Amino acid sequence: MADHDISETPHACPSCPSPEAAPAPSRRSFLMSMGASGLAVTGGGLIPRGQAQAAAPAAAEAQVPATAVPLAPGEQTVNLVVNGAKRSVNVPPNAVLLDVVREKLGLTGTKKGCDHGQCGACTLHVNGTAVNSCLSLAVMHDGDEITTIEGLAQDGTLHPVQEAFWAHDAYQCGYCTSGQMMSAVAILKDARIGRDDASVREAMSGNICRCGAYKNILAAVQSARTNMPKVS
Repeated sequence: MADHDISETPHACPSCPSPEAAPAPSRRSFLMSMGASGLAVTGGGLIPRGQAQAAAPAAAEAQVPATAVPLAPGEQTVNLVVNGAKRSVNVPPNAVLLDVVREKLGLTGTKKGCDHGQCGACTLHVNGTAVNSCLSLAVMHDGDEITTIEGLAQDGTLHPVQEAFWAHDAYQCGYCTSGQMMSAVAILKDARIGRDDASVREAMSGNICRCGAYKNILAAVQSARTNMPKVS
């Protein structure tokens, strides 16, 4: 049998153009074709591109709002007013207010210190009263007004206590500062607390400063008193 030279074998389909004759797709045309394919495929089926483009805005509007998250087993919805804004969060019954504020609402200015209500770093206001948020269950505060350190400044203007802490250098590492400020605001609004240094020290004794900036903190609190609204 004679040897067969495959190099002389004619193209399998004489009427079809040879592979060398097919133009290579450009990067632009490839990306355009991929984009059109992506718009045309929705929900696992194929629909005309025009219908897909028209359906895209409607699909976006039909998305479930971020606040309407389904309840996990054992959770319940708690409605809060946080720094003047209404917020709804789903929490388990054992979630403490500190963790909800930091992890669910993203307000990390309130600090986690001892987690035993002994250091005051987690101090925030509930209906105007300073509380240790690490000891308070979130489910107990449905409908309450919560103010954190992020809510003290108004319209870009620092609260008088914030200005005083800055002016008197009443911080060092800064970890306890938010809790110190929240307690200071509360005692300056409380007419039952005396104006003398001894009374202020006693009222602020629940807030620990491990850096030892107590002298400057006291000076800042007393300085802020002159710029705070008068209490009866």
